[in-house]
Amino acid sequence: MSGGGLLVAGTTSDAGKSVVTAGICRWLVRQGVKVAPFKAQNMSLNSFVTREGAEIGRAQAMQAQACRIEPTALMNPVLLKPGSDRTSQVVLMGKPVGEMSARGYHGERQEALLGTVLDCLAELRGTYDAVICEGAGSPAEINLRRTDIVNMGIARNAGLPVLVVGDIDRGGVFASFFGTVALLSPEDQAFVAGFLVNKFRGDVSLLEPGLEMLLGLTGRRTYGVLPFRHGLGIDEEDGLRISSRGTVRESNTAPPVGEDVLRVAVCAIPLMSNFTDVDALAAEPGVVVRFVDRPEELADADLVVIPGTRGTVKALEWLRERGLAEALVRRAAEQRPTLGICGGFQILGEHIDDEVESRQGAVEGLGVLPLRVRFAREKTLTRPVGEALGEPVEGYEIHHGVAQLTGGETFLDGCRVGQTWGTHWHGSLESDGFRRAFLREVAAAAGRRFVPAPDTSFAALREEQLDRLGDLIEQHADTDALWRLIESGAPQGLPFIPPGAPA
Repeated sequence: MSGGGLLVAGTTSDAGKSVVTAGICRWLVRQGVKVAPFKAQNMSLNSFVTREGAEIGRAQAMQAQACRIEPTALMNPVLLKPGSDRTSQVVLMGKPVGEMSARGYHGERQEALLGTVLDCLAELRGTYDAVICEGAGSPAEINLRRTDIVNMGIARNAGLPVLVVGDIDRGGVFASFFGTVALLSPEDQAFVAGFLVNKFRGDVSLLEPGLEMLLGLTGRRTYGVLPFRHGLGIDEEDGLRISSRGTVRESNTAPPVGEDVLRVAVCAIPLMSNFTDVDALAAEPGVVVRFVDRPEELADADLVVIPGTRGTVKALEWLRERGLAEALVRRAAEQRPTLGICGGFQILGEHIDDEVESRQGAVEGLGVLPLRVRFAREKTLTRPVGEALGEPVEGYEIHHGVAQLTGGETFLDGCRVGQTWGTHWHGSLESDGFRRAFLREVAAAAGRRFVPAPDTSFAALREEQLDRLGDLIEQHADTDALWRLIESGAPQGLPFIPPGAPA
């Protein structure tokens, strides 16, 4: 017998689908329901490696954690990793299968993947009591409906009720709800059960007349109004919107343990991937993390982080154009702390040979670390464990670049020279003992009287965040009605709202 299901769609990208899906998952698992997340197709530069060595969207890994289960490739069978405005690497069942243009993918490949996607969903539904699916973008993207496998395409094929999430903080939520339904065909509209308002500020009683009018206009009810909460945007799908200058990553509100704070500047390089690596730093009391794109913004930084990227050579060019490359080389000479992660590690090396990602061949790196990088066609996808600074460390690797070290002090799989550190390991800073030891070294080198908190547990903080998401659903949504949707599907006899989808 197949388990229940629900598709969480959104009026727009970034409406809150990922966190609402995680919140529903955490609420269900606390009720004793065996639940799993699912997203048929994800476009993201933030990814994760499962225990079996499959690459999936990091949002689905976070949702699996909300379900208290191990993530697998079944939960995100198709991952698109942008390499430019027009092309993406296609990752199928956790393994890269090639680069495709947007036209080529949406024109041919996407529709052919519907069978694979439905098989994965069916396998999950056969294993779990409920599967909470996340859509992508908006289900009313009428130009893409014919080949859609992630919104109404999967809802109709799998018989899933659809809950549409709207971000009221942006404004225009009623028009967005109505317009989303009204641009769908009668067949698609039959699966749209109702709405969920996200990020509401103020007195809900002032909103209720509008919700009643929306019910009258669409015949569909609102299943909840979630209040605005800071710091819930965990493991977002994409780092591209973080690249604006001065963006500050949400930080722990506890005061610093020592006398000084520690300032961390993250270079907001193009095609930035897995920027969530710095979340563990931001979770430390007294650590301030911000994204920067000017060399003068490195001047007062106690630590500079060069994060991962889907375009190592492009990021290197960007650093040189903006004068950041010169500032980074100067920092290394002055023995001021810098950490390069994955693509950022490769950038710090002496030489890059890339016939795979950028296809630019031989390129000179910043020459700060003694390594040469050759890009291999096969991607490294592993979950390494090890030790550094006398502490156990876990991480995950996602890269085409193969590093050949020619010197330096061993640091994880990479190396260290003076106060410049480099590694391919994502997620290493989530290992609490290692993170504290690393920050002590950084503080000493920076001359800061900063002391890491002795008891910060990143895993515990993540669990608290997931529980807060579950609390939002439990306290502000009609959970009885939500469960009926999951168990029984969309209500029968939902009215058609004209004009419907264009012919």
